[in-house]
Amino acid sequence: MSTTTQTHTTYDQPSLQLAAETLPSQFDEAFKGISKLTREQCGHVRHFHNLASQADGDWAFMGAEEPGQEWDTALRYQLSAMAYAAGAAHYHHLPAMRSLFKALIEKMIKKMLNKYVWDYWYLSSQSGTKVDPDLKELRKPWADPVVRENIMVKLRTVITSGEELFDEKDGIVFDWNPLFWGMGPERYSYTRSTLQKAILKEMERENWMGACCEPNMIFIVCNQFPILAMRYNDVTDNSHVVDDVLKKYTAAWAKSGFIGENGLFRRNYFPNQNKFGVAESIDHTVWAMAFMPWNYEKTQPLYPSIADGYLEKVESRTNIRPPSVALVTRKLAAEKGGRHDDPSIVEQAREAAKGKKPSNNRYLLPTFGKVALWMSEYGEPSDLEAAFSTSGLFYERSDTSWDDDGNYTYVEPFTGNAGIAYARLNVKNGQKKMWDKPWTKADLERRPYIDDVYLAQGIDCLRGDWDEKRRAMVATFRSWDGSAKSIKPSVKNLRSGTYGVYVDGRLRNVETVRSPTDIVVGNLEVGGEEVDLVVLRI
Repeated sequence: MSTTTQTHTTYDQPSLQLAAETLPSQFDEAFKGISKLTREQCGHVRHFHNLASQADGDWAFMGAEEPGQEWDTALRYQLSAMAYAAGAAHYHHLPAMRSLFKALIEKMIKKMLNKYVWDYWYLSSQSGTKVDPDLKELRKPWADPVVRENIMVKLRTVITSGEELFDEKDGIVFDWNPLFWGMGPERYSYTRSTLQKAILKEMERENWMGACCEPNMIFIVCNQFPILAMRYNDVTDNSHVVDDVLKKYTAAWAKSGFIGENGLFRRNYFPNQNKFGVAESIDHTVWAMAFMPWNYEKTQPLYPSIADGYLEKVESRTNIRPPSVALVTRKLAAEKGGRHDDPSIVEQAREAAKGKKPSNNRYLLPTFGKVALWMSEYGEPSDLEAAFSTSGLFYERSDTSWDDDGNYTYVEPFTGNAGIAYARLNVKNGQKKMWDKPWTKADLERRPYIDDVYLAQGIDCLRGDWDEKRRAMVATFRSWDGSAKSIKPSVKNLRSGTYGVYVDGRLRNVETVRSPTDIVVGNLEVGGEEVDLVVLRI
């Protein structure tokens, strides 16, 4: 609880004295019904802050099996998914906590720009016969990760917060400066708009099938993120870029369609061969669907049947089958006209898969995390409860794939740091809601918000929203470790009027606002118990 001492206050101005006498001295349960983040949700946001606040070169808890940043568990995927999760938490749960999320997302972007995240591209840009079978010799490498074959498209959608900062010259900088080789430092500078132009140029170069994420490989999922960002940039810039892009993009994919013969999204497109890669796992299918709100009318009916054979209910949880078993299960069910959960079909599939590798990939994909993203967007709360029944706040890495009973036990850092966290912080149709009703400049200019509260202060925020019906700002704080902290929040963008400031339900003081300015609450002592702050307009 707050340690503020409540005393009777006498005001010099008669109007304030009258307002103080008019306002209730303490609240009843009027604001108790406003939902709060759970301890688990707060814990995920806190974990994001801890990871983003690590010193340069420190990547604790983020190391994966593939050290060269060439797999789906790479740092760029973890950081971007955490940023999307933070954005979802801000939009759906804590819309008034602008300073908290702005600082958090900017820290994540700074980590994304660290050379360790993207410098592998210098080697990967040379391509190879695995991704381009007709290649006769390696290409001349280049270090800029954006100029061509934009492996950093994930960064694109993250940069929708604090757009003024990223609109400035050198707002987005990739510094290439190896110590012992090369011809000297190089700097690749972009702004929000020039980064978008670079991606549009790549999409056009590939006949609008998308931008390559790796040499000669266009993944459906990777291109959903810049499409999302174009939508939000259109809102910011009062433009209509995404409408034209989607028209060309859907036309380019109309002949083949996104879904392949096996019923899953096509793994990727090889431009040089004009061929498609075939997916063996559901990872990229569910990952793409989770971030495809523009195509919701076509993707929503696919839930959950598109994952038939891959997922199974085991008592109160969801289990993931190996691709080697899932693919045979789907095939047998189609041939026999049976159900994918028919015990006899599943047993036949398991027998057929005996002795085979669970997957043909060198490393397992972060399936659990991707399924969690997908369930959070399309599923019911019960789906997520089943998936997370034995989960903790964040998952430590476990390289064991399946146990002897067929239970999925593999945990990698994408799932442990980001995937489950995103699912917990998202809401059903969360991406769709943001796509349909994004925050505009006008919204942000008129909506009251809380400033000067940051995760770095050791404070977790459980609530932070302006209640228009009650004409009140409502927030709840707690220190993450139970220790005593002192913060000085200010409430900004308030309309003119008289406001009562309440701490833990008791009137602390009365303030008059004559123009959109801020009310500084004063020192707020916060500990392990929740502290409620309400700023109520008379």
